[in-house]
Amino acid sequence: MTDDDATHGEHTGNSEHADEILAFWEVARVRAGVVRLVSVTGPDVRGSLVPPAWSFGDDPTLADQLLGLVLDGVKTGTSTALAELGHADEPLPVKGDLSIVLDGSGRPGALIRTTRVETVPFDRVDAEFAAAEGEDDRSLASWRTEHERYWRRVLEPLGEEFAADMPVVTERFELLYPRPSDR
Repeated sequence: MTDDDATHGEHTGNSEHADEILAFWEVARVRAGVVRLVSVTGPDVRGSLVPPAWSFGDDPTLADQLLGLVLDGVKTGTSTALAELGHADEPLPVKGDLSIVLDGSGRPGALIRTTRVETVPFDRVDAEFAAAEGEDDRSLASWRTEHERYWRRVLEPLGEEFAADMPVVTERFELLYPRPSDR
C-alpha cells in the first residue's frame, strides 16, 4: 500500500505554487501561534521565514494519501534513510522545525512541527514508531517490508545499498494547522 514517505519529496524550488504557499503560511502561522514578534533585536525569525514546503512520498497519489493521514491525525511520524539526506544535501531535522506539507499537485495542505528526531538502525525501528507513520496496517512487520522495498528502489540510483543496519532518521511531528476546528 505504501511506497513510504521516507524522503521529503518535492521541495519549494518550484515557484508554480509559491504565492499559494506564502498565503497558506500567513494564515497557518497565526492560527498555529507562530507570530512575528518585534523586540529589541528585531522580528522573531520563526514567524518571519516561510518554512520548507515538501510532499511525502515519491509520487502525487502517495503524497495525497499521506497528507490525508496527517490531516486525519493518523500519521504523526516519518522516516528518511540518512543517505538520502546526505545526497540531497539536506540537514537533519531538529525538534521545533516547522514544515509545510504539500499535496500531490504542490499545493499547501498542512503545517507541522517536529517534536522528536532520532537516528536508529533500520532493524531497530520499533512498533510504536511504525504505528505513528500511520501507513498500511500500522504494524512493524508491514513498516519493515514496505520501507525496505522503498529504500532499495530509491537508494540504488544514489549508489547506496539498503542494509538492515543502515541509519534511519525517525521524526515525530504534530499537526499545527489546519486543526479539526479549522476545517
